Amino acid sequence: MWRGCKLSSSGSRFLGGLRSVYRGTRADCPRLITSAVCSKNQLSWTLQIKPWVVNEYRIMWFKSCSMNFAFLNRMKSYRLPWIRPYSTSRSTVDSNEVKTFLALAHRWWDEQGVYAPLHSMNDLRVPFIRDNLLKTVANHQPGKPLSGMKILDVGCGGGLLTEPLGRLGASVIGIDPVDENIKTAQHHKSFDPVLDKRIEYRACSLEEIVEETAETFDAVVASEVVEHVIDLETFIQCCCQVLKPGGSLFITTINKTQLSYALGIVFAEQIAGIVPKGTHTWEKFVSPEKLESILESNGLSVQTVTGMLYNPFSGYWHWSENTSLNYAAYAVKSSVQEHSGPEFALKGEREELRAEASTNSGLRWDHGRAGLRSLVEENPLLDRGSFAGRSCVSAPRTPGH
Repeated sequence: MWRGCKLSSSGSRFLGGLRSVYRGTRADCPRLITSAVCSKNQLSWTLQIKPWVVNEYRIMWFKSCSMNFAFLNRMKSYRLPWIRPYSTSRSTVDSNEVKTFLALAHRWWDEQGVYAPLHSMNDLRVPFIRDNLLKTVANHQPGKPLSGMKILDVGCGGGLLTEPLGRLGASVIGIDPVDENIKTAQHHKSFDPVLDKRIEYRACSLEEIVEETAETFDAVVASEVVEHVIDLETFIQCCCQVLKPGGSLFITTINKTQLSYALGIVFAEQIAGIVPKGTHTWEKFVSPEKLESILESNGLSVQTVTGMLYNPFSGYWHWSENTSLNYAAYAVKSSVQEHSGPEFALKGEREELRAEASTNSGLRWDHGRAGLRSLVEENPLLDRGSFAGRSCVSAPRTPGH
């Protein structure tokens, strides 16, 4: 049984350098904690670097990362060291936003009230979601085209978008941090027995269900939500984590432009009263370019970004090439997962496999080809190039043979 292992020389020099650079910055010096636990079947390495104050005004934060490897063909899981792991201590919910929507929780299903633009937006966003999802399936049932799909509606509010997706046959989970919104949504769906079976509502934030729903959903919908969160990058990361490989993410939001401030806040909130005052904060608006950058950095490939325009006089939305106000984005999570890890782990595993192949006396000339092929196929980390061009493996010679 191995009791421990050390970081590579380069890793040790890196950590030592950090200690020397920041030694004496303050009385409470930075703490760098490294640990490694190894056994016959599994290697686990964890790097934890505690946050510390670099000077009076700047704070440097380091996140922990971990990797787990199992030897031979029993590889379990790992997290790449350069991908920021999600921390349950972080929240994307803004308490001020919760108060705003709490006061409006009873008005979600008033089609002529403050949420009238969202009711009208369904004419665009429902077909947008449906048509793009249908591109990912070979066959679908008439009348229930999204049957068999599992969708997460983040920030569902009173269920304005959740219900139409359920009527298309999808199994939908709607989540919202405002309890009163969920109560309104549950009450409204109870009038339709079909929807009551297809839709589930939960009063929670996205980050609260990340671990239990990892790679669960065929699609995640965040419509008119990202402009209300306080940590967009963490929010997108959580969306990616709950998506299956190849899953779809749909976002509608507001661009961060001077025009969006003039029309979306000054006109819509302060002059025309289309939406209540204080509903939006211009600083939280996000441009398509920034959103696409965040999506791509989290393994999501952006397929479509298109503009949306609302006519306050007719009360209808229509698509536009202009994304300076509202826009919709559709992205797909990569279906190819990177399976790379620290070189020291992979190298050691290859060497063990090679040693096993060379000392296994059970491989004989008459069945060596099949035995080797089986060994290589069962252990994908074995370097197949090492045996290229060899027709078979001979068993070690013993006296009398």
